[in-house]
Amino acid sequence: MKISKNKLQELLKNDKYPRSAKYDPEWVVKGWMGPNVLWLTEWLCEKMELKPGMRVLDMGCGKALSSIFLAKEYGAQVWANDLWIPAAENWQRIKEAGLENQIFPVHAEAHALPYADEFFDAIVSLDSYQYYGTDDLYLPSFIKLLKPGGQIGIVVPGLMQDIDGPVPEHLMAPRQNRSTFWVDECWGFHTAAWWQRHWSKLACIKDVAADMLPDGWKDWVQYEDACEEAGTLIFATEADVLKADAGRYMGLVRVVGRRQ
Repeated sequence: MKISKNKLQELLKNDKYPRSAKYDPEWVVKGWMGPNVLWLTEWLCEKMELKPGMRVLDMGCGKALSSIFLAKEYGAQVWANDLWIPAAENWQRIKEAGLENQIFPVHAEAHALPYADEFFDAIVSLDSYQYYGTDDLYLPSFIKLLKPGGQIGIVVPGLMQDIDGPVPEHLMAPRQNRSTFWVDECWGFHTAAWWQRHWSKLACIKDVAADMLPDGWKDWVQYEDACEEAGTLIFATEADVLKADAGRYMGLVRVVGRRQ
């Protein structure tokens, strides 16, 4: 770690997320895989009703930080499902957190999930659903894993406004390593209004509500900057592009609903 724990704690200070502030800042930055997943989870859970003992699917859990947060903060049993991070690696983190009887790591792809229909009380997905859930036909097959009336909630990078025409130049500007922030995968980013329509039109879900995190881009930048100082970023920082954008296009979207 390039900086002291105290300095890192200061860099991650954000009064919007009191639950997240309790966690070791070194552990938090080592878990980098995009925006601060603890903050995303805490914000999402403001709109969900999670209770001890509930069975929760954490879809696209990354390094299982969100799963550990859900187990510790809400007493949930969590199935930590990811494709990119091996289950064995997440199992080590789960054991280190002392939660081996509460969190179950699974390595599975979003279209080949090994769970029984109506098994879960709730499904969450943080910075993941945009990669597979924009297909009109995905949610009806996915939501079958929930009990009737069960909750689903996601937080994804999204757009403050639609992009009509060419991608804005500042989102395509080459970074230090000559890569660009905007790649073809970014066409999975959409506005809150788009997500509201995308879910609400389906008969399998009810009580859909989509919104944007106020000044979400600033929280995204704050975490990127902290990880860059700590030396834990895997790819080129996204902070410069996000600062240039200043919330004109890029933000964070929350969507919640219940199975019919």
